[in-house]
Amino acid sequence: MSSELLDALIALEEQKGISREILVEAIEAALVTAYKRNFNQAQNVRVDFNQETGEIKVFSRKEVVEEVEDPRLEISLEEARKMNSVYEPGDIVEQEVTPRNFGRIAAQTAKQVVTQRVREAERSIIYEEFVDRTDDIVNGIIERRDARNIYINLGKVEAALPLNEQIQGEEYKPQQRIRVYITKVEKTTRGPQIIVSRTHPGLLRRLFEMEVPEIYDGIVEIKSIAREAGDRSKISVYTHDPEVDAVGACVGTKGARVQAIVNELNGEKIDIVEWSEDPVVFVANALSPSKVLDVIVNEEEKSTTVIVPDYQLSLAIGKRGQNARLAAKLTGWKIDIKSESDARELGIYPNENSPIIDIQNDEESSFDDFEYDLYQDINDDEHQEVTIDEDTIYEEQDDEK
Repeated sequence: MSSELLDALIALEEQKGISREILVEAIEAALVTAYKRNFNQAQNVRVDFNQETGEIKVFSRKEVVEEVEDPRLEISLEEARKMNSVYEPGDIVEQEVTPRNFGRIAAQTAKQVVTQRVREAERSIIYEEFVDRTDDIVNGIIERRDARNIYINLGKVEAALPLNEQIQGEEYKPQQRIRVYITKVEKTTRGPQIIVSRTHPGLLRRLFEMEVPEIYDGIVEIKSIAREAGDRSKISVYTHDPEVDAVGACVGTKGARVQAIVNELNGEKIDIVEWSEDPVVFVANALSPSKVLDVIVNEEEKSTTVIVPDYQLSLAIGKRGQNARLAAKLTGWKIDIKSESDARELGIYPNENSPIIDIQNDEESSFDDFEYDLYQDINDDEHQEVTIDEDTIYEEQDDEK
């Protein structure tokens, strides 16, 4: 049994990554309990497991005293010195007391301990692995579902996707591969519990880091994200490198990079805008794809009044107020949108020659009508996601000429 146990410990260390020393310590502690229980012994004992031979021995441990009160725990100085003359009061004397049939008990006990410790060690290893991956994205396979959760196999462990972390209208089929965002990792009596999400803004951030090398390398920075999962998101980006187009880097050639993320999120629309420390510019950018005539800032209340052309009022507000709502979340500013005619009646937009704020480069824009019509056509066509930038618009205008 001893050699087989030793072989098993070596195999566990190689295959499971569980330290042999930890298992040996657990086995020795369990054998002490087994010895006292099976042989009605109340004395102090120590079990020694030889890791080279696999041999198991039991030793009684008694304290050397001048006068013995409990022979199970103590030994007289006279008796101790018969064994070794160097013993002094307070020393511990060990004598082997291994029972003849202790091997069978040891085998049963060792099996139970090893099984339990392997389970605990595996849980601990899994916990340590995934607790470091909190706020990260992982791939998994959908296994099953119940009334509250969808359970996803992450390889070594099963993660739970709660109902409130699922994208409304998204289908989750068994054996379907899926990317999820780890929001929480907890230790429980049943092992590590991992909670994942498909709605968290962090999922969008990680997807952009995976698809856009400039973001991964730190050249382009994601400043803020506003997301209504499954429907539409806005993301603001910025770079200190004047040679890099932050928005263009995220969009990619012919929209390839952002389209890959849109596909991963099953068609969720994504607006990518340039961040600016100037709230006037940032708020105007955030309301893309609508054009903005002016932004009036109230620093004290951290609010803005945005003036837009009359024909773009509904576009600026968005369906059920979504565009304005997401822009407010993205910028952190309260946004009140008014049409140009209403603003003139209120006297807050008196300058008829005020230039349109270009959400790309803060210069005067002369193609807002074309962009609006193009966006409306696309938006009416079952709300398909299309990325529009200045180059695309100018190319379309040139073609028309």
